[in-house]
Amino acid sequence: MTEVRRRLLIVLIAAGLGALAAFAVPLLHTTSAERTDQFVSRRTADINRFAELALTGSDQLEPEIDAHADLYGDAVAVVDAAGRPIVSRGDLGGGDVVQAIDAALRNQRQASLPDIRPWSSGRVLFARPVGNGVEVSGAVVLQSSRGRAAADVGRVWGHVLLGVLAVAAVFATVILLLVRWVLRPITQLEHGLRAVGKGVLAAHVPPQQGPSEVRTLLASFNRMSDAVADSARRQRALIDDTSHQLRNPLMAMRLRMDMLAGSLPDEARDTYASMVAQAGRLQVLLDGMRALAVADAAATELAAHPTTPVACDASATVLERIDFWLPAADARGVTLLDRVPVEPIPLLCADTDLEQIVDVLLDNAIKYAPGSTVTVTVAARWSSGRGRVTVADDGIGVPPGELPHLTERFRRGKHDLSGSGLGLAIAERLVTNNGGRLILESLTPHGLSVAAELPVGERPTPPAGGPRPSDDRPADGGRGAGPPAVPGPGRADTMPTVVLPRVPRRRARRRDDPARATARGVAS
Repeated sequence: MTEVRRRLLIVLIAAGLGALAAFAVPLLHTTSAERTDQFVSRRTADINRFAELALTGSDQLEPEIDAHADLYGDAVAVVDAAGRPIVSRGDLGGGDVVQAIDAALRNQRQASLPDIRPWSSGRVLFARPVGNGVEVSGAVVLQSSRGRAAADVGRVWGHVLLGVLAVAAVFATVILLLVRWVLRPITQLEHGLRAVGKGVLAAHVPPQQGPSEVRTLLASFNRMSDAVADSARRQRALIDDTSHQLRNPLMAMRLRMDMLAGSLPDEARDTYASMVAQAGRLQVLLDGMRALAVADAAATELAAHPTTPVACDASATVLERIDFWLPAADARGVTLLDRVPVEPIPLLCADTDLEQIVDVLLDNAIKYAPGSTVTVTVAARWSSGRGRVTVADDGIGVPPGELPHLTERFRRGKHDLSGSGLGLAIAERLVTNNGGRLILESLTPHGLSVAAELPVGERPTPPAGGPRPSDDRPADGGRGAGPPAVPGPGRADTMPTVVLPRVPRRRARRRDDPARATARGVAS
């Protein structure tokens, strides 16, 4: 829309300036020509009067020449046929004067004077023979300055140009208002399209503005927006209803399968175990679909009705989830290392959302990296207003070709482990709902790091007399290497970021607190 407005303004303003120039340029030339003709006609009339008085030998010649010289400051001379001065007033020196007198005595016509401009300067010579046209008895020469005429032309030109500028300002204002009025329906349509792109349901634009074609387009957009909103509601309702309706039959089937467990022959045990595993996978899939539908609905609601973000203590939430996942980690031979700072790290995210995000990241790390060491880090960059919760493992990692696709729905790696393929998609949606981004990074020599970057709240006030961590380092208590540097200020990119392997990453060491290490089952 900005490009359309710019082009329309350029065309209209160029056309307006062209019209003003077509009016102003001839007017300037006309005023210059009129003042030049006035200047020439007046001096010609005066020199003709002097020639007539010189021919008749009137006593009024010298008084009138004196009066003219006093009034205009011109130099005047009357010479006889031999070129000797009869009457002279002012300074007439120079070769041009002699040439003008010779031309007048030979009764030659004087060249026309070019138009006077505001920058014209110098003096102009007027010469006329004294005689009846057959016999020349002398000549009259008048030398006049163009300064006063040039000043008059400049004053008139200034008035004309000021008027042109005033008309141009009025014209530009009218053009701006006209362009705004013409493009107002298109601008509203653009805002409506952006609202639909952000997930606002049933975004409408006023359909009563603009010409009939534009009104038809606006009405079509409103119908499309209603159709998209209805389709989105039906889609979410279908997912929700499907997961809800399948839950009861699935639970009933699981109960019947459990009742059959004690009466199965040995040759059916393998088939029974496969059926139980598939039923469990179906249960996980239904739960994931329902969680993703809830996350999508939350994203749409936030886009339509933004709310004030509420901060949660990331340190406390992450420590609680680590405690919850310790039994599962022990079962898979995974060592959990926490690098959570002692002081609170307020992230602008609902605590329930952060719990789900951490659960997804820990679940994936424990499930797909058995026997590895999983390091959980919480850090904040107060100067940039961003914080991170990072879960990194030193397992087999992910092939570089699969890394950009890990957040796609129902995307599962090349392995035999059960899963819905929705975990990272749900985590990515929850992170973006809270104004953050999900960052995936392959580690060297092997392993995977997944970080949820979120806006950070106000920095907690440290106790009186207590040390305050520096603003330019992560708030991780300074124990070992933290997560990758958090980007500088600016609006967070809401797309998942994939970072390919770069430099070796130092493995985080467990904190030097034996009591806490023992409480969390960290291997010493």
